[in-house]
Amino acid sequence: MGMMSGRNRRRTRALARRGLLQPLAYQAERRRLAGERREAFCEPPTRRNRVWQFDFSEFETIRGGTWRMGATTAYWAKAALGCRVATTQTAADMIGALDVAISYAGELLGGALADDGIDPASGEIEPLVMVTDNGPAMRSAAVARWFAQRPFLQHVRTRHRAPETNGVIERWFQALKYERLYRHDIDHGLDLAAHVEAFLDEYRRIRPHEAIDWQRSLERYLNNPEPSKPTEPRI
Repeated sequence: MGMMSGRNRRRTRALARRGLLQPLAYQAERRRLAGERREAFCEPPTRRNRVWQFDFSEFETIRGGTWRMGATTAYWAKAALGCRVATTQTAADMIGALDVAISYAGELLGGALADDGIDPASGEIEPLVMVTDNGPAMRSAAVARWFAQRPFLQHVRTRHRAPETNGVIERWFQALKYERLYRHDIDHGLDLAAHVEAFLDEYRRIRPHEAIDWQRSLERYLNNPEPSKPTEPRI
């Protein structure tokens, strides 16, 4: 055991000299993210606005332009809360797309999104978990600051090379492309944005979803189960 320990120490020093050893801060960050992922997915949400998913996807129009769509979906209701079309997928594009989703959710709720996460037992806000992958925008300092200024949100990134963790948003992009975009000749970005908006309305109000017993996602989102009320203590 002592020989193996010494060998490991020499290997560690060799890796450190070559700059191949991850710093302790990085390792601590990975452990923290892993803990947040376990907490987010240990139990499926049973009501709206507990888990959302965000991602980007590309689409090339006939005139050769490649566009990036940033979309947000609500995990429990399978509702598409917004899809923003842009030429890039930067931190600013991600923030803009999330702002669109938050604004739309507020319109549906008739009030602030943060208020929908208040725990009736404690009166405290239970953060809405925003799940993304590990793209450059998702790991940017600008996005980290944006989340830090919104305590009603918690950003959780999936494991590297594990896109299945973000399955609801992947399913949304698949439906958008195969049920709408690939069936039309789309010339440019404005045309693409118009098709996206039309499909958003169809996906929310008209299209039944097998994963939620053939309900419409907007109907499910609005018919949210009442949160459990705290039990009055017996005297």
